[in-house]
Amino acid sequence: MNFRNFPHSQQIHRILSASIFHLRLGFAANHNCLTGVAVALVISVPTLASAAPLRVGVAGSAPFVVRKDKDTSGISVEVWKQVARSQKIEYELIPQASVANALEVVEQGELDLLIGPITITAQRLQKVDFTQPYFSTEIAVLTTAEDPSIWSRVKPFFETAVLTSMGILVILMFVVGNLVWLAERNKNSEQFPKNYLQGVGNGMWFALVTLTTVGYGDRAPVTRLGRLIAGTWMVLALVTVSSLTAGLASAITIALSGDSTEQFTSPSSLQDTRLATVKGSSSVEVVQNYSNRIQEVATLGDAVKLLSTKSADAVVFDRPALEYYLTQNPELNVKLTNLSLGNELYGFVLPIDSSLTKKLNIELRLMSENGSLKDIATRWLSYTSEDSQNPI
Repeated sequence: MNFRNFPHSQQIHRILSASIFHLRLGFAANHNCLTGVAVALVISVPTLASAAPLRVGVAGSAPFVVRKDKDTSGISVEVWKQVARSQKIEYELIPQASVANALEVVEQGELDLLIGPITITAQRLQKVDFTQPYFSTEIAVLTTAEDPSIWSRVKPFFETAVLTSMGILVILMFVVGNLVWLAERNKNSEQFPKNYLQGVGNGMWFALVTLTTVGYGDRAPVTRLGRLIAGTWMVLALVTVSSLTAGLASAITIALSGDSTEQFTSPSSLQDTRLATVKGSSSVEVVQNYSNRIQEVATLGDAVKLLSTKSADAVVFDRPALEYYLTQNPELNVKLTNLSLGNELYGFVLPIDSSLTKKLNIELRLMSENGSLKDIATRWLSYTSEDSQNPI
């Protein structure tokens, strides 16, 4: 049967077609609406996640991390605050018990960032990532400041340089004394007797008075060869006296300045001494190269206490931290030596492959170029020498 042969069949067909078309439009509209909602939800998920504050751990010693009541400040904290302000980063500071524990927390993913005086080492880079350095310093040695003994004052005069100069001088006088005696013993036996001991003795006396430019005149060569030897010795004596005078002047200066009282003047002088340092710090790896008698303690204050009670011979730690501690505790009978055991670089710590690394590196580089890092360090380290202030 052909439907088109019925009356009004074309009109009914048009009505049915229009109805089906409107149903399709409605379904498409609903489908687009649902798709839009789904897309909006997907987009909103990272937005909501990014709105959560960054978990920033804080660990280390003053002046990089200074805790007072509930307030946390210091060089590292100020540097981070400026970075966060520039990058518009919301964050939450979370104090950590120690650098060693904090590094483990970062590795486990429980912190997004760790700030403080944290040294960049090859061993640490195997487990976490670092930003570019923002501060450079060195590892120093702290010892007791005891009153110098008599021996410590006299010791510079028995140093190798002084003894060597004196030894060479005696040998030269002996050689000159023999040469003058050989040249004068036959024609000037009154002043230089033929007897060896007496003749060489007079010859050495002549060499000595000539060396000191005193010239008593009681002994003088009369032969041409003797006078040639004497003239040559006078010229050599000028150089010899200059060298000897320089060595003695150096020894006297050291003795009067008190530098001779330093127990540790080179890394080798730390061999087999009792060294104290902070547990988990990079200084632990350094002191292991010099001594097996190492005491690791929780804080720098504990290490200095061991030194004050003579339970340790020296404290090895970062120079800025030691200098700051001494300014805060001037009553301590300790002093910082000039000995350096190596350089260190401080950086912020992040989990490996963190998306923040590049942004932080760029910002720290900008702060270095515009002088912001130096300004922050100067405010906190104004009491130290310029050698201790090394922002990158």
